[in-house]
Amino acid sequence: MSWKLEDSKALSFFADADFEEPKSYKVVFFNDDYTTKEFVVDVLISRFHKSRSEALVIMETVHRSKSAVVGVYTYDIAATRVALTINDARAQGFPLRCELEAV
Repeated sequence: MSWKLEDSKALSFFADADFEEPKSYKVVFFNDDYTTKEFVVDVLISRFHKSRSEALVIMETVHRSKSAVVGVYTYDIAATRVALTINDARAQGFPLRCELEAV
């Protein structure tokens, strides 16, 4: 007995379904006068999986331009990384502002 994809009833379900891509959100860091550059680099590496060189570029952009986009993610990933970053900052006594914005 051979099974054919055309014989599957599930195929018609998926063919008729209308899927949307999840919305994207930017994670943005904002400069302040208290959060250290080292902390920003460390959190970019640990929470956002940036290389050290990428983290340094982003940190300098935040420092010079007052803000920078760290990355673009789906809502769940962006919100989780923002929350973890803010928790890390507060635990170290830093007022780092990190927000997500719809793309």
